[in-house]
Amino acid sequence: MASFSQTNKFTCTIFVSTLLLIISTQCEAQLSPTFYDATCPSALNTIRTGIRNAASRERRMAASLIRLHFHDCFVQGCDASILLDDSSSIDSEKNALPNFKSARGFEVIDSVKSQLERVCPGVVSCADIVAVAARDASFAVGGPSWTVKLGRKDSTTASRSLAENLPSFTDGLDKLISTFATKGLNARDLVALSGAHTIGQAQCAFFRDRIYNNQSNIDAGFASTRRRQCPANGGDSNLSPLDLVTPNSFDNNYFKNLIQKKGLLASDQVLFSGGSTDYIVDEYSKNPSKFKSDFAAAMIKMADISPLTGTAGQIRRVCNIVN
Repeated sequence: MASFSQTNKFTCTIFVSTLLLIISTQCEAQLSPTFYDATCPSALNTIRTGIRNAASRERRMAASLIRLHFHDCFVQGCDASILLDDSSSIDSEKNALPNFKSARGFEVIDSVKSQLERVCPGVVSCADIVAVAARDASFAVGGPSWTVKLGRKDSTTASRSLAENLPSFTDGLDKLISTFATKGLNARDLVALSGAHTIGQAQCAFFRDRIYNNQSNIDAGFASTRRRQCPANGGDSNLSPLDLVTPNSFDNNYFKNLIQKKGLLASDQVLFSGGSTDYIVDEYSKNPSKFKSDFAAAMIKMADISPLTGTAGQIRRVCNIVN
């Protein structure tokens, strides 16, 4: 029979080993801005250059890359599942109604990934590229920058069914607030993130009902102007900037438009429609610095939604397929 001291020593050894395992697991699962400093020092510069070049070729791409990050994080977490193509085991999120023929920027992410695979193969995840690309896209068009925590892994699955439930351009305020709350984001985050629409564009099919139904919450002159790009019949894919005033600049004109009943999408205008978020829209319309700082904070929160870390997921060598 073991003596008390031997038993005590054995118990302590187990305790210390367990504690070290817990600490190790926690460290492994923690995202960090310096995650690639040793394994791929050029990662952030490589991503930044690729995104800057893409935004300079097409300013709209900046908005598309921010939206891509949003649509990724709201389905299964920030795991690059939105990048996966259809296969025998994948029902691609690209084919879900909120993404079909409207989600963009895949080729930009693929190009950046190819460059990274040449300099540090198998190291940088597609999920991290998407997160960093959103930050660099914002900054490229005059928006804020922020520190991106890194270390996400890529999903080996996708969920078209979950993607069908992404926030919709027809959603009312209560539903939008509720949907964001399920992701740990509050009403201020909702309004701040919606401000990215200041550099976005929308297809005619997404705003036709709003500009033709003579609603009380839309400026008549604004509706008339927007009808030029969106006929009552046909032209579903015709594009129109969400902000006509400064469509190529990341600024607070989006919020000024809402106060004037000039929000293009119904889901934009509900943010200023006599509801609980009116005061936030009013604040951002008067204080562009506050908008930008809140936008950066909301993007950081969003990027923390259910990341895969440690032994979960994989590093996809090609972003649109499971290795």
